[in-house]
Amino acid sequence: MATRSEAETARRGTAPRAATPRPARQRNRTLWFWIFVGPFAAGLALFTYVPLAWSVYLSFFDAHNTVSPTDFVGLDNYTAMLGDPSFRAALLTFAVFTAFIVPATYALSLGLALAVNRLRFAQAFFRSVFFLPTACSYVVAALVWKLSIFNGVRFGLANTVLGWFGADQIAWLSTTDPPWYWLVIVTVRLWLQAGFYMVLFLAGLQRVPPQLYEAAAVDGARPGWQTFRYITFPALRATSVAVVLLLVIGAFQAFDEFYTLLSDARGYPPYARPPLVYLYYTALGQGQNLGLGSAGAVILALIIAVVTVVQARWFGLGGRDEKAV
Repeated sequence: MATRSEAETARRGTAPRAATPRPARQRNRTLWFWIFVGPFAAGLALFTYVPLAWSVYLSFFDAHNTVSPTDFVGLDNYTAMLGDPSFRAALLTFAVFTAFIVPATYALSLGLALAVNRLRFAQAFFRSVFFLPTACSYVVAALVWKLSIFNGVRFGLANTVLGWFGADQIAWLSTTDPPWYWLVIVTVRLWLQAGFYMVLFLAGLQRVPPQLYEAAAVDGARPGWQTFRYITFPALRATSVAVVLLLVIGAFQAFDEFYTLLSDARGYPPYARPPLVYLYYTALGQGQNLGLGSAGAVILALIIAVVTVVQARWFGLGGRDEKAV
């Protein structure tokens, strides 16, 4: 007895087409998946995971001027790195940089997002204008800050403005008392990354239901600070946690602006050395102690992981309440 589908096929005068077996289709999907993903996975493994694994391997050996050592030293490199006052000073530099850049970037990017979100016209234009510095190279931006804005001679923009008010010139990058170099380092990083985090906050603001503001207005909440404090800011909790985490990790990885701003023909000054600059000179300096530098890199990676996990736990990121939202 013919089935309904077969009868329908016979009525239309077309022959039934044989269905592709499910295992064959699954094999085709797997094949195309590896065709597209395979080259990228191979590049990621070759240029990221293999060097990371080799760095961990080097950290247990005495690797002076070689990447294939044979003298196993165990945890001696880690002990020497943790006992090095210069490495601890580099971690202190990171802490100071984080204390400056994280709250400044958070406040500026949130303020820009609130201002752009309230615009009724040209919103896309201002969003693009503030986001544009993100595409700029850190090295190029640091050179502009160093040679044009905060140049230590009278031709620099900052010293020119000070001269209008009769103030003395300042050697911004070489004055350590007070440490004016922090102003240069923080402002260039602030200019480079504020637009990116502004976009993240804009995305969070657009997810806030308008009904909340309508209900608040019915309850008598005044627009402005009250609305921001009790509705907008709590609704941005998940975005705020993500922004803070990314800012702290980015501060740990600071290298380009520090090295470009402070180094010269004489080398790098003894102050304001973040961890990556210190590890750069340890592993690629005169001694080229790759084992010691690798141990420092592993310690830094572990610190970043611990800080990230602690922050996520502290703010409840990924908890039940967060998933419900």
